[in-house]
Amino acid sequence: MLAFRRAAGGDAGRGLFGGGTDAGVDRNTIDYITIASTGNATDFGDLTAARYGLGACSSSTRGVWAGGLSDYRTIDYVTIASPGNATDFGDLNFDGQGMAGCSSSTRGIFTGSNGNYIDYITIASTGNATDFGDLLWPGGTSYLSACSSPTRGIFGGGYTFMSQNVIQYVTIASTGNATDFGDLTQARNRLSSCSSSTRGLFGGGDTTNGSYSTVNTIDYITIASTGNATDFGDLSASVATNAACSSSTRGVFGGGYTGIVTNTIDYVTIDSTGNATDFGDLTQARISPAGCSDAHGGLS
Repeated sequence: MLAFRRAAGGDAGRGLFGGGTDAGVDRNTIDYITIASTGNATDFGDLTAARYGLGACSSSTRGVWAGGLSDYRTIDYVTIASPGNATDFGDLNFDGQGMAGCSSSTRGIFTGSNGNYIDYITIASTGNATDFGDLLWPGGTSYLSACSSPTRGIFGGGYTFMSQNVIQYVTIASTGNATDFGDLTQARNRLSSCSSSTRGLFGGGDTTNGSYSTVNTIDYITIASTGNATDFGDLSASVATNAACSSSTRGVFGGGYTGIVTNTIDYVTIDSTGNATDFGDLTQARISPAGCSDAHGGLS
């Protein structure tokens, strides 16, 4: 129990950024950072397949990536404390693209496709994902983002015929369809999300559909309630297709498209409000990676 508390605390978190693409070259790169510090990311290892638009979730010991173009159903995992290449976990039930992932300490949830599917896994095991339920939009939602508390998974934004401002939630330990939570301050897709156990953040995004009308907006919500998001501050640049991870105190946003493909990493203090501060750089500039950590809000 002591080891778990330390891993889940704000001073001990390791964040991972996996996958992405740049100039038509898909990446299998996994980077890592120490969330409580600042500085450039370090190479961790490789995913089992180069891909982008994937989703990620994690426990205090294991990071998991799922879906993405063009290995749409692949799930793989790493042990967060031990740099090295990812190992095959199993497969999704659907072709995942523009994915989002979130988790409690035991269960991971993935969504994002041309359908409205939600799958779940038991993070400590391996095997194929199981159907959880459906998102609100029957036409399918992709390029949304997700974060969590220990009990609730939150999905924000995305693209369903147009950019969405919808926030929806599920109870992670159960199964069933998502429920309306409220609205983001701006309709957008290709955004990223992270959280403490009480507050969720949504950063960046594209207000169109891939033509990259990017924003620097950071919104926040109180996860245990419902209602519309509130302005938090700004990222250091307007950016879309970025990724995020967090400790219980700090949210970190990395990569994406700002008019160029970027390797920039920003951070904020989750329980405050205000603009992001420079953290360092990823090892490679890339768009549509996915982030996770051993200390996020779903573990507290």
